[in-house]
This record gives sequence, structure tokens and C-alpha cells, in this order.
Amino acid sequence: GRRHQCVARRFTTVRVAEEAGVSVGSLYQYFPSKEALLYRLQTDEWAETSLVLEEILSDTSRPPFDRLRRLVLVFFRSERQEAALRVSLDDAGALFRDAPEARALSARVSERFSRFLEEALPGVPPAERSLAADVVVMSMSAAAEKITAQSRSRAEVDAWAREAAEMYCGHLERLGKAARGRVKRRPGGRRRP
Repeated sequence: GRRHQCVARRFTTVRVAEEAGVSVGSLYQYFPSKEALLYRLQTDEWAETSLVLEEILSDTSRPPFDRLRRLVLVFFRSERQEAALRVSLDDAGALFRDAPEARALSARVSERFSRFLEEALPGVPPAERSLAADVVVMSMSAAAEKITAQSRSRAEVDAWAREAAEMYCGHLERLGKAARGRVKRRPGGRRRP
């Protein structure tokens, strides 16, 4: 977003203060260090993104795989917007992804994605759904971070997101078809309804 534009020009507290319309001294009244400020920016970004992703997954007016395609696109775009912030965090030597708040947000989104897959893949056994959820979330996160770290244009990021979304949808559709194909048989060899 707009507050991250100054981060894209290499993070300095002077630029953040200018962007916020406050003095550097005022900024340090609220944030004791550059790392604390970076942490707050990243935490806010994660929280905003998490809410948007949860809203997409919860929109039952749209078919599940349409929601997944939308989620992947929005997630890749979000990662593109925060790419400069990630660079600044790395420059500061901060491991914010391991912070309790980051783990809590990640767990919440993963739990919501698991519930989404229960809806999208009702016949798939829970262990298979759980693995599928982990694979999609982990690969989506890694791919989006890698692609957006390469300073690609929005069109390029969108193209990658669409390809990734189709790959995930194809995999999940195959899981669903395989589950539907598992027809139990009654004694005597007849199919059970």
C-alpha cells in the first residue's frame, strides 16, 4: 500500500516519518527502534492480508475453485506489494516470520484454508485434505515470495499467480475425482449407493 512506498526506496525512519507526516522524534516515541517499526509495518500487512484471504475463502456465493483462483491472485499481489518491506526486514536481520504474531496469523489462515477444503473436497479423507492444504499453502507462499523478490511487473506476477492457481485447482480436482471414484461395494459385489 501507500505506507510501503517509502520502504520501496530503502527503508529509513526519516522517509517513514515524512510519509506519516510526523517528526522522527515523534516516530521514536511509539517505536523504540527501526526494527520495531519494521515489525509493526509487517505485522499490519500480514493482518490485512489474512483478513482479505479469509473473506475470499468464506464467500460461499462463489464456487470453491473460483475462490481459490482469486485467493492465489490476491496473495501473489500482496507479496509483490510487501517485497520491498521483506528486503528491509532482511537487511535489519529481523526474523519476524518466526514471531508469535506471525505464527498465529499463519495458523489462522491455514485453519481457514483447511475448512475451505472440507467444503471443496467433502469426499476426500481428512489426512489427504490436510496434506493437500499444507502443499498448496506452503508452495503458494514459497512461489509468491520467490517470484515477487525478482522485481517482476504486476502483469508478470499475475501470470504466475494464474498458472499456480490452475495447478492447485487441477491437483485438488483430481483428489476430488479420486474420492468420488472410490465406490464401496456391498457383499455380493454390487455397488453401494
